[in-house]
Amino acid sequence: MNRRGLFLFGIMCVIWGIPYLLIRVAVGGISPVMLVFARTTIGAVILMPIVLARRGLRGIGIKWIPLLAYSLVEVGGPWFLLSSAEQHISSSLAGLLVSSVPLVGILIAPIFGNREKMGTIGIAGLVVGLAGVAAIVGLDFGATDPVSLLEMALVAIGYALGPAILKRYLTALPSVTVVGISLAVCALAYAPFAAIVWPQAIPDASVIISVAVLGVVCTALAFLLFFALIEVMGPVRATVITYVNPAVAALLGVTILHETFSIGMGLGFALVLAGSILATRRRLAPAPES
Repeated sequence: MNRRGLFLFGIMCVIWGIPYLLIRVAVGGISPVMLVFARTTIGAVILMPIVLARRGLRGIGIKWIPLLAYSLVEVGGPWFLLSSAEQHISSSLAGLLVSSVPLVGILIAPIFGNREKMGTIGIAGLVVGLAGVAAIVGLDFGATDPVSLLEMALVAIGYALGPAILKRYLTALPSVTVVGISLAVCALAYAPFAAIVWPQAIPDASVIISVAVLGVVCTALAFLLFFALIEVMGPVRATVITYVNPAVAALLGVTILHETFSIGMGLGFALVLAGSILATRRRLAPAPES
């Protein structure tokens, strides 16, 4: 990896590790609906001019249906559920539970035509990873809200479905087009609901700053940087950041919000990480140098 790739990799590990902290702060002053609306609106305002300048709307055609499906399962649904869950659970726990996304992706892969056999090591990795998820939840006695845990399970499913839909149906579209339109669609969908729950008073400065950083840095800028990272590292190796983000989220939650980090959370994350690496080892194999 060259210096540019290493720099982009480090930046992305941080940028997509801090949303859990910012969401936890933001939902202390505004509703999850308002947060998703604000975040998607800010991101769409920044990215859609780029999409239009590159004539990204041309060539979509019949791909509108999978594009809308992607918007729902990757942005609109998970961002609301994650924000709702973080009203009751810590940002550290939320981040660690999201680390189960690669495991969920393996389970749903056959639905999208992947007939590759996992093998003994792959199955063992899946079992280890699922045991890790159970350890995060089962050994953390503060995670007693079943609704929030169900919401986090749906978040993981959504984050796993999104890339599968993208890979199967949307590879012909530019990445910035997919993301820009997804944000714009979700912003429009949430607009009427946001109008109903619009804050009666101006939120605290910490809430406003959190929303602004989520929209500008963790959404618009993050996707642009991620596209650049893919160009340097390739799409497969670039996804390795998903194994680092939860650790960053946990570290920030503990150091800044003074959240509790239990033995179960640490042990569980280690098992999920090990299980994910084993179960997806062929997908993470370095691409041959040209």
